[in-house]
Order: sequence, then structure tokens, then C-alpha cells
Amino acid sequence: MATPCSSFSFERLGSCGEARRGRFHTAHGTVDTPIFMPVGTQATVKAMTPATLHALGAQIILANTYHLHMRPGEEIIEALGGLHTFMGWNTPILTDSGGYQAFSLAKLVRISDTGLMFASHIDGSPRLLTPEKAVDIQERLGSDIMMCLDECVAYPSPRKHVEAAVARTTLWAGRCLEARRSDKALFGIVQGGVFPDLRARSAAEISRLPFDGIAVGGLSVGEGHDRMLDVLDATMPCLTAERPRYLMGVGMPHDITEAVARGVDMFDCVLPTRNARNGMLFTWNGKVTLKQARYRRDERPPDEACTCYTCRNFSLAYLRHLYVTREILSAILNTIHNLHFYLELMRKVRHGIEEQNFEALRKHVKELYHD
Repeated sequence: MATPCSSFSFERLGSCGEARRGRFHTAHGTVDTPIFMPVGTQATVKAMTPATLHALGAQIILANTYHLHMRPGEEIIEALGGLHTFMGWNTPILTDSGGYQAFSLAKLVRISDTGLMFASHIDGSPRLLTPEKAVDIQERLGSDIMMCLDECVAYPSPRKHVEAAVARTTLWAGRCLEARRSDKALFGIVQGGVFPDLRARSAAEISRLPFDGIAVGGLSVGEGHDRMLDVLDATMPCLTAERPRYLMGVGMPHDITEAVARGVDMFDCVLPTRNARNGMLFTWNGKVTLKQARYRRDERPPDEACTCYTCRNFSLAYLRHLYVTREILSAILNTIHNLHFYLELMRKVRHGIEEQNFEALRKHVKELYHD
């Protein structure tokens, strides 16, 4: 039988339409929702120290199971006290299952009901990732929230392929639950591509299982903003309200606010950190691309309405200079700003739901970022 989770709970505190204000509790702390989780692929959010992340208001981060399994290995991390101790992060951590990276990064050799057979992207060695193995790795890492192994299909994919992936995802979900031996939270994942009926079927099947939360996977893979929303419209009504809902790998600011309006509670994405390293800043006036020559003598901060360390201390001219000269400080200052923007966006979202004026924020973000 699946082990019940005693270290995780979720409470709903309010709503504004379908948008939800909530809170979940883990062994390493409490997280307010809706929430954005910075991505710490290799047990680090790139260019950030844990102290900086805490100062920015990050409540929870995401770590990548596939990469940590490849190196240094879950055995080493477990022996060194677990992921929190290993990376010096004392608040909640969510880990993915590693399945998406097996599809997208490694050379996938074969997929069957048993699991994913793939070749390591590091040395080409053969690896088998089963539902049981995915749970075991995450338990040894010691994360607060673990994710089930699922079959993520490419976009576009034939309906027959997607239907088989839905069935396999449900099969693996049950095996992940049976494999859990700790009291760490475990989330199931809904698949189904862009087929509304398959999404509804997957959502119903996963919701019937005793997971601590439900994730929607397989989106933001090229289907476009509007089609993603169509998929959410078909999926969200099928999910139980008592558990947190997590939209994986999404995304742009307007993706987030539109998903919140449909009842999503949790988000992660590499965009704020990756775009920072590529010289693109998110602001309350829209995107800023630092390589543009017009910023060469610009004395203004990136965003005069922003209170982050970067905007309080540095000009666009200086940030452009750092970027074009490829200084390490460029990635640091840009990442501070972008994560501040995303975390401030979520603070505004939570406040908007509490004050029943979320729609005004939703409209403003859409005007700024919807192309």
C-alpha cells in the first residue's frame, strides 16, 4: 500500500473567480500559493547564492533529478546529509522525476511499460529509469515534494501515441505510489497532449489516486499560448480542489497569470534565469534587451518601479556594458532582477486574489507580454 504523507498539507485561503489563494506545509517550511519556484538544475539556481534567493523571497526551489542522478549521484548526496544540506538550502525543495530529461536530453533507446531505457548524455552508458527508481532517487535526495515518472510526448504527436502515453502515465503513477516508503509528498502528473478528451481522461485517472498534489505536464513544448490555455480549460475542471495544482515548465508572465485565473497554484520555469544570462530583463514596462545600442548611455535603471538590488544601484548603460563584455557580474545582476520580477509578480497575484482585484493585474500583464 502507498505510504500516507504526514509531512505535507494544503489549505485554501480564498479565491477570486477560479484563481485560488492557498498555502502548503512541508517539513522544511510553509509556502504561500500561487507560487513561482526558481529552477536549480544542478542543485543551484544559476548565478545565485541561497542567501540571495532568500533575500529575494524565494520560498521553494526546484532541483533536477536526472542531472543529480548523473552527477554527483544520489548516493553521494544522501551520504552528505541530503539535498538541503548539500546545497545549503533550508527551505522546501521540489524534485522532478527525471523523465523529461530522459526524453529531451539523453538518447532515448526504448520506452515500455517497464520504464525508460536511455543512454547517458555524459558518457553514453545505458540507464533504465523505472517508476520505482525515480521515486527511490528522489527519496535519497531528500526533497520535500517528489514527482511521479510520466511519459511526456513531443508536440505534435499522433493521437494514438498520446493515448498510449496517457495509459502508461496512469500505470506508472500507481507504481510510484506503491514505491514510496517515506512521508515525503508525491505529486501525480496529467498528460494528454493537446487532445481535450485525453487530458480530461488523464486528469480523472490521476485525481482518483491518493496523491498529495496534481501536476499538469507536457505543455509549453511548442503548442503556443492559446492552445495551452485551451488544454488547461479542458483539464482544470477535472482536478480536485483539495490538492495543489502545479503547471510544469511554464512560463512567460502572461502564461502564469492566465493559468492562475484557471486555478493553477504552482509554477516553475528557466526563463527568468536563462533570459537573464542572455541579456533580457522582465520589467513592468515589458521586455528589455540589453544588447540594444539605445541603452549605451542610458542612466536609468531597468525598471524605475522596481525595488530590487540591481535597479536600486545600476544603470541600463552599466548592465549593457557588463553583458557585451561577458562579465560574470552580468548574469548575477540580471538574474537578481528577473527573479525579483517573477517573485514580485506572484506577490501581486496573491494580493490581487485576496483583495478581489486580480483581474486588473491579469489584464495589465497580458497587455505587456502577450505578443
